[in-house]
Amino acid sequence: MSVEVSARPNALSNAIERARRYLLGLQDPEGWWKGELESNVTIEAEDLFLRRYLGILDSGTTERTARWIRSRRQPDGTWANFHGGPSDLHTTTEAYVALRLAGDQPDDAPMQQTAAWIRERGGVEATRTFTRFWLALNGWWSWDDVPAMPPEVMLLPPWWPLNIYDFACWARQTYVALTIIRSHEPVRPAPFSIDELRTFDAPRMDHSFLTWTGLFNHVDRLLRWYQKRPIGWLRKAALSRAEAWIVRRQERDGSWGGIQPAWVNSIIALTLRGYSLDHPMIARALDGLDTFTIDDGYARRLEACQSPVWDTALAIVALNDSGTPGDDPRLIRAADWLLDQEVRVKGDWSVRRPHLAPAGWAFEFANDNYPDIDDTAEVGLALRRVDHPDPDRVDAALVRARGWIEGMQSRNGGWGAFDADNTNALCREPSFRDFGEVIDPPSADLTARALHFLAQEDALGTETARRGLAWLRAEQETGGSWFGRWGANHIYGLSVVVPALVATGTPLDDPALRRAVAWLEAHQNADGGWGEDLRSYDDPAWIGRGASTASQTAWALMALLEADLESPAVRGGVEFLIRTQRHDGNWDEKHYTGTGFPGAFYINYHFYRLLFPLMALGRYARKAGRDEDGM
Repeated sequence: MSVEVSARPNALSNAIERARRYLLGLQDPEGWWKGELESNVTIEAEDLFLRRYLGILDSGTTERTARWIRSRRQPDGTWANFHGGPSDLHTTTEAYVALRLAGDQPDDAPMQQTAAWIRERGGVEATRTFTRFWLALNGWWSWDDVPAMPPEVMLLPPWWPLNIYDFACWARQTYVALTIIRSHEPVRPAPFSIDELRTFDAPRMDHSFLTWTGLFNHVDRLLRWYQKRPIGWLRKAALSRAEAWIVRRQERDGSWGGIQPAWVNSIIALTLRGYSLDHPMIARALDGLDTFTIDDGYARRLEACQSPVWDTALAIVALNDSGTPGDDPRLIRAADWLLDQEVRVKGDWSVRRPHLAPAGWAFEFANDNYPDIDDTAEVGLALRRVDHPDPDRVDAALVRARGWIEGMQSRNGGWGAFDADNTNALCREPSFRDFGEVIDPPSADLTARALHFLAQEDALGTETARRGLAWLRAEQETGGSWFGRWGANHIYGLSVVVPALVATGTPLDDPALRRAVAWLEAHQNADGGWGEDLRSYDDPAWIGRGASTASQTAWALMALLEADLESPAVRGGVEFLIRTQRHDGNWDEKHYTGTGFPGAFYINYHFYRLLFPLMALGRYARKAGRDEDGM
């Protein structure tokens, strides 16, 4: 590979300093950082559907939101789930219907193009359960043709198969609310039809008793029959249990879990249980949604989630990597903010670990019910970078974090994100589960970060660490990479796993590390960078392939800098980052590199393009031991 080397003097140190200054300028006075989380237009479409259903949709909100949705339309009249991705039927359908709410007419040329594409892919009859729920609420779909979700599931004990705690926390929070909505079958008819999106063909369904899908389709038919004829006292008890479950889990910011699906469906569910729009819980929920809204007066969009804890921890690491000393007041202020965010109450995770003391950190501003392994470990790694004036306070928090992480290990040795042993694959089979991943099994990236934290805390000599390391090594792909559950994809997996293996004492000549280095060298692009398209989650042909991005190039470098500093790929990656940096110190990155649900929901973390390149360049400068004037 040939890479043109820049002749600019001090290019490396200048790039690091520009990025460092840019990042410092984004810190909130309270100490935290937060970048935008961009997803797809279903978030905006469903916001319009929610507000229309509640009777609070105004023309200004509608038009500004519609402008954003139109701006994301692809030339063929469709919408994708990520930049440059393939057209998606469910996203395109929701976007189209939202634009109808905004006044776009079916005989407009762009709308005709979109409707024709939807019909060619099976029409609304082929859309997912989530989409049909929204259509049914507004009278565009029959509740009779929505999968049954009886609230009686709330009465099942946690040891019963397919109880709510068998589902991942994000699915669980949404599922409970949907059971109330499905039971009431509410409709607020829209003033127009969407017949132009229909094929009027019944969707094909598997009715075989020899497959799980077919079996669950038969179960769904029985449950739909019961949905119409429930046992009165049992249904009443189940609805009350579901309502109480939702009420107990509203967060301080008005959200549920800090995520859009649980949030909006919980609002609807509580209104169906008699909560008025001016009830304090509903008012707080609606006000909270406004804090997730980005409105410049022309276009309006929403974040599906927010990531201040994650971004702040990564910012501390990036700044320290780039030369900011640990006693810098700005890092101490960030550390203080993180320490204040520690979770000290039991959440849903305690159902599987009832005797484990609470600790850890969540992703969001307010999410006490769902701290996660990834944030807890990363916060722990970040806090050790800070020379805090109260080291005892830091030590106490990280002792608690260590205990919680060790206690959340799954039986197979790995770690999931929010729950331990959340591995019941049957949860993926029911008819209503077609909106993405619904369980939270251990993954390589999370397990690696947990082990990296344990290595930092001198906690490797335990059976917990040994089992985790064995599980992680066994997860290496044949080609040498690791699957990345929460970032795109194998490049991300390598960026977390390789540094963790080195931190745990794995020698650099270990075959696992040599295979990882060879994989990265083989997948470097001609421009010196790395990229992996999100389609790699569905199509193996895309693994390690894609347009070079700043964040993924940094991930590759972070692995190589730990495993093989002398790799010829390193210099090309560093040069790519220096060459593509903007004058203000940031990088451009339209491609999405964050993962919500593999194959279904993706995120463009707007801070990834800044945080990870700053880490990579800072580590390179430190490890190379010189300024690299020739770069």
